[in-house]
Amino acid sequence: MKKKLMASIFLSNSKAVIGYHDLRLLFEDPVQLALKYSEYHADELLITDLSETDEEREHHLDLIKEICDKVQIPVMGSCQVKKMEDVKKLLYAGCKKAMITYIENVDEELTKEVSLKFGKEKIAAAILNTRPLLSHSEFLADYISELVYLGKKDFKEAYTLSPVPVTVWLPDVSLDKLIETLAQDNVIGAAGEMINKSIKEIDSLKMLLNSNGIPMAALEAALCFEEFKKNSDGMVPVIVQDYKTDQVLMLAYMNKEAYEKTLATGKMTYWSRSRDELWIKGDTSGHYQYVKSLTADCDKDTILARVSQTGAACHTGEYSCFFHKIMEKEDAKATNPLKVFEDVFAVIMDRKLHPKEGSYTNYLFDKGVDKILKKLGEEATEIVIAAKNPNANEIKYEISDFLYHMMVLMAEKGVTWEEIVEELAKR
Repeated sequence: MKKKLMASIFLSNSKAVIGYHDLRLLFEDPVQLALKYSEYHADELLITDLSETDEEREHHLDLIKEICDKVQIPVMGSCQVKKMEDVKKLLYAGCKKAMITYIENVDEELTKEVSLKFGKEKIAAAILNTRPLLSHSEFLADYISELVYLGKKDFKEAYTLSPVPVTVWLPDVSLDKLIETLAQDNVIGAAGEMINKSIKEIDSLKMLLNSNGIPMAALEAALCFEEFKKNSDGMVPVIVQDYKTDQVLMLAYMNKEAYEKTLATGKMTYWSRSRDELWIKGDTSGHYQYVKSLTADCDKDTILARVSQTGAACHTGEYSCFFHKIMEKEDAKATNPLKVFEDVFAVIMDRKLHPKEGSYTNYLFDKGVDKILKKLGEEATEIVIAAKNPNANEIKYEISDFLYHMMVLMAEKGVTWEEIVEELAKR
């Protein structure tokens, strides 16, 4: 079982504070702190919302959503979960898992409700002592996927009794204690003060743990570098593609060191032939490429890397290195549905930013959200009426009208197609 090192952030008054019982300021901007944890290669991030009011909770949910959008590691969200809506908001903000904290007793009704609604794999639970494990072990096995043990003692009893894998919250313990804890079969990770303090050296820490027989989380490779057919310089060309848009971004080269560094860190790493040195894409510009997949071609002499690109891929500032158009046939542009939506939405946004006299779109913006909603409702009704018509063409026209007005509403409320698609992909 691969083990993980989980960084943690506590949110209070929209700032990162030291912990549950210590609300002193740790970091002014929680989003930037989360990005640091991600860039230093923490395997996961636990965000705990310590809000005391509904207004503060909403601000924190916005921060959690922004963090989930920007970091390249999974996020587990935690708050004072009292009802299903609390879990729903954490998951819809982008958290991979929502964590319920049991102070003394297990809330079986709530746990079962959210587990059945969202799936057991998205629900974790935290306990402060081992009592819930003694009386609810079978129940927890059915409805949660991970246990986070926050107790200050009885570590061994917690991961021995737990029916699901355990992440142990550790204070600033010794390296020997970390190794001893992670070596246990049912322990999948460590979090807490020690991990946060060690974040800048986390790669070295993972290597040390690996050398002590503890398998740490890393990208798994089906092929070792020796299996590739190399060019005359002993390298393999890498075609880099945006995993969301399929746009080709750049061409680079890897040697064995760059290949293994990429797998170890999750950041695309190449060999610079001009500088004759290892090159982690983004170390200078901040425009990192985070690996989503690596695929070899039929001859195993080229790698296709699908990545999440931060900023521009090209040193010129262009998003892709491929921007010098040589030729293009008139019918070369395929009708990519999302591209059509984005193009229409771009026109709508342009009208909002640069009003044009006589524009129907500007008329809607000028009348405000109530007018937009009225038109959206009318178009929804038209779809229902058209659906009763045996002619399928009519419904296409009405759906197109509805989507246009929906995009006007999106522009008015500041919602993008990327956010909509990401939300749909979570469901």
